[in-house]
Amino acid sequence: MSSNPQLRPSIDWSLYLVTDSTPAILGDKDMVHVVEQALRGGVGIVQYREKHADTGAMIEVASRLHAVTQKYNVPLLINDRLDVCQAVGAEGVHIGQDDMNMVRARQILGPDAIIGVTASSPQEAEKAIKEGADYLGIGTTFATPTKLDTKHIIGTRGLQEILATCATGTEKSIPCVAIGSINASNVQRVLHQSTAGTNRLNGVAVVSAIMASADPEAAASSLLDLIKSSKDTFYAAVPPGKEATTDLEPLIAEVPAIIKKHVASNTLCHNMTNTVVQNFVANVCLATGSSPIMSENGPEAPDLAKLGGALVINMGTATPEKIATFLEGMRAYNAVGGPILLDPVGGGATAVRRNAIKTLLAGGFFSIIKGNEGEIGAVAGTSTTQQRGVDSGPSTSTERDKAALVKALARRERCVVLMTGKTDYLSDGVRTVAINNGSAFLGKITGAGCALGAVIASYVALHQDDKFLAALAGILHYEIAAEFAEKDASCKGPGSFIPAFLDALSIFGNDVAENTSSGRSEEFRLLAKVELVSVE
Repeated sequence: MSSNPQLRPSIDWSLYLVTDSTPAILGDKDMVHVVEQALRGGVGIVQYREKHADTGAMIEVASRLHAVTQKYNVPLLINDRLDVCQAVGAEGVHIGQDDMNMVRARQILGPDAIIGVTASSPQEAEKAIKEGADYLGIGTTFATPTKLDTKHIIGTRGLQEILATCATGTEKSIPCVAIGSINASNVQRVLHQSTAGTNRLNGVAVVSAIMASADPEAAASSLLDLIKSSKDTFYAAVPPGKEATTDLEPLIAEVPAIIKKHVASNTLCHNMTNTVVQNFVANVCLATGSSPIMSENGPEAPDLAKLGGALVINMGTATPEKIATFLEGMRAYNAVGGPILLDPVGGGATAVRRNAIKTLLAGGFFSIIKGNEGEIGAVAGTSTTQQRGVDSGPSTSTERDKAALVKALARRERCVVLMTGKTDYLSDGVRTVAINNGSAFLGKITGAGCALGAVIASYVALHQDDKFLAALAGILHYEIAAEFAEKDASCKGPGSFIPAFLDALSIFGNDVAENTSSGRSEEFRLLAKVELVSVE
């Protein structure tokens, strides 16, 4: 072998190309030409994967590929076939769990060869590291047509779990790349969501995103730009370069200005929600200052996503057709970095709804996840109680338990999480607050929770410098207005509460805006019943 031991320290793992020669992916293009174009676009490592060709044909193609990769000082690895690797002098191999044993591969190829191993679980990762693997290919992240014998679809949560096991102290012991239907539409959120503590992926491996492209150089360059640019711009609660307010008093002090801005904003709130609540939700949006559209027409989502608003995914009626529409909407808003709120209505009630949650979590990134205790437990996978319809059911959790669950889920999904109840808990994984505003009547009318989700979503669309703070502002606007409505002389019960509430949402929002303009924002602090919660 002509493996170059000096090559390994200089490997850029950011963009790792895996070849595919099937007509559905490669078409009538020449593989070697595609690879060279991809190298021009910035690919840092190439794996030649061919499952069905004769050995002679593989050696011929691999030789041509190696001549090209050497020109760009990029290593060529051969999938599974040690004999082909040796025949062409490639820099190493990548082996799967069903391929040759890692230790035996090292004995055959020697200490200088680069040997990567596929890992779909923490146990497989630990074994590969112990046996001396040079890097891990983690996946399969999402379902992919290029590999039909996939054992596991692990999602970003699986990536996160594996990365957490790959640390020696605070550093990863070996490089890790993710693979499985990763492309320009999801690469940044994969990098963001998979992070475990300080451990991040070193890069991603792609197949179709480059091999099937009409312009492989441009495709590779675009992917590399996304990988190298700030991965948290769209996804983090506080984008890079912005400072998060962590002390309670200045946090609350910022809320009135955000409410003032929202009241006059006319921000688009795109609701994919159940038909039972659409009218009420639309009226609440209008009363708080946003512009509602109630649309479950998937093909128009890309146009709506470009208008600077937010999308609400409400699982009130989670039919297979609606789940498909939800995914279509999520792809559109994720593509432009628009906020999406998931309201997993009745998420813990049935197996169908629990599976729908898994599908949606795997299908895109949510800026906010909002639900009652049973629903948040269903999303987290920790619920031990059976939901009754959309109700959360009796709780046996302590206040600390609830705060800890919300914080843990926010950290896992790397987004903002709200658990509603008598006391609401809001967290972005760093800051956690308990909110004790609101009215008991909100629990006695249909759609109160759905409407709150729409309000929060539009607030987050308006104030993306701090999504946690934006969500807090939306909650306080909604729940303090509910308190005023309950005290109104016209309110005699749930029926008369609704018109009083709609009036209060508008009146209170305008009052906050007027007081902010006149320098009287300090009055707001007396109304906001918010406390920081310390959860280790």
